[in-house]
Amino acid sequence: MAHDHQHHHHAPALRSVNRAFVIGIVLNLGFVLVEAGFGLFYNSLALLSDAGHNLSDVASLVLSLLAFRLAKVRPTARYTYGYKKSTILVSLLNAIILLVAVGVILAESIEKLARPQPVDGDAIAWVAGIGVAVNAVTAWLFFRHQAHDLNIKGAFLHLAADALVSVGVLVSGIVIHFTDWYVIDPVIGLVVAAVILISTWSLLRDSLRLSLDGVPAGLDVTAVAGQLRRIPGVRDIHHIHIWAISTTQNALTAHVVVDTLDRMEPVKEAIRRQLEHEGISHATLEFEQPGVNCGPRCESRD
Repeated sequence: MAHDHQHHHHAPALRSVNRAFVIGIVLNLGFVLVEAGFGLFYNSLALLSDAGHNLSDVASLVLSLLAFRLAKVRPTARYTYGYKKSTILVSLLNAIILLVAVGVILAESIEKLARPQPVDGDAIAWVAGIGVAVNAVTAWLFFRHQAHDLNIKGAFLHLAADALVSVGVLVSGIVIHFTDWYVIDPVIGLVVAAVILISTWSLLRDSLRLSLDGVPAGLDVTAVAGQLRRIPGVRDIHHIHIWAISTTQNALTAHVVVDTLDRMEPVKEAIRRQLEHEGISHATLEFEQPGVNCGPRCESRD
């Protein structure tokens, strides 16, 4: 019997990510204050709802930055993986925050839809125009890294959605200016809620699955096991589990049946290369010979 532990990190450069988060937090917080102020002054639900959403994004960016810092904390005797799991928990918390924001916006929009109130279309258009620029710039900061991490993907999708929502608010301001159709203000509020809900659903689904140690998106246990069984020297593989250590690292444990333990090292190296190709950077493997019963721990085989 033998065990193998592999460690290989593919996380984006922390310095670059930190800079993106800090710039995004500062720009969005400043815009939230401006948008909320104009929304209150001009009694615009579209501006206020978008400001509330942007405020939740600021909170999400702060939490994500904190999670990335915690993920760099060295493992201890009590936390042997360190605090890497915090990135997954923060992704789940961010999704919940956004869902709460959806509920608030829906309630306010429905109430105002029943009793439309006059708003200043010019002011809405100008403030929304600023929002388009702010959200587009901050979304661009995360674009390069969004394919590598669930937290960064969440930030990118939310900021990109915010930019599109701000375009909608800009259009509503222009429509109100020329038509005095004030009902479009709460209608845009409903559109904002719908966009948030759609952009948040995948984040909620993925973060919840990872929080429960489910198989990360893009990986299939059966397919991974099939690839490993094709490696010369591997007779069978069972008792396989795949989960996420963090939003950037996947792990695997498995029992590997080999023809002979004499060739365990070459087989182990071939398995390591295949797992890296599958996006699994940490593995614990237990090697066995054919006909050896691994005991009660193998009663439930995958």
